[in-house]
Amino acid sequence: MEQGRIELPHEAEATPCEDRAAPRFTLLIRAAKLIAPSGEFIAVIRDVSESGISLRGFHPLPAGDPLMLELQTGERHRIEAVWDHGSETGYRFLDQVDIVRLIAEAGRYPKRQLRLNIAFPVELAFLGRRVAAEVVNVSQQGARIECSELLAIDQPLRIVSDILPEVRARVRWRKGDVHGLVFDDTFSLNQLALFAAGAQDPGLMDGPRCKVSLRR
Repeated sequence: MEQGRIELPHEAEATPCEDRAAPRFTLLIRAAKLIAPSGEFIAVIRDVSESGISLRGFHPLPAGDPLMLELQTGERHRIEAVWDHGSETGYRFLDQVDIVRLIAEAGRYPKRQLRLNIAFPVELAFLGRRVAAEVVNVSQQGARIECSELLAIDQPLRIVSDILPEVRARVRWRKGDVHGLVFDDTFSLNQLALFAAGAQDPGLMDGPRCKVSLRR
């Protein structure tokens, strides 16, 4: 899949938000991170106003309280759900939002790939050996891991686990026991979203449109 491209589930458009008190702006499709009690999940912004926002997921989006929306600039907004139409959910902002700043994707940090803070054990396979490690966070392009083994910069290896397809990667940087890995083949946003849901809240994967292989 072409890097950076977003594929949405093939479903009919959901009913527009009933709350039209504030003007709404339809955005270019943009990925964001929904932080819920059960974990961190990928969603796509559909439209936004000063009072609220609608998100579409690659699976049913998690419920619960509190909920936080994190943009690719690192900006965070407290939100709560007000309606749910299956693949699309509407939320209201709990604090005042600068809508111009949000649409312009202006933030404290430059726009970057979404990183999901999901921790799980893995094995690193290289040079005929297997070494225990733990993934700390993961994105479409790479992961941060903790490993007591000193890994060389540019070291090629395979990441093996029960919940993630085998991934070929290389060591990009290291700092003590923490290493940054870059994947040889990146995940699509859809694959990463489904992996995150399955790893953190498996009940979200019960729908038929979630039966997508994570294999590349």
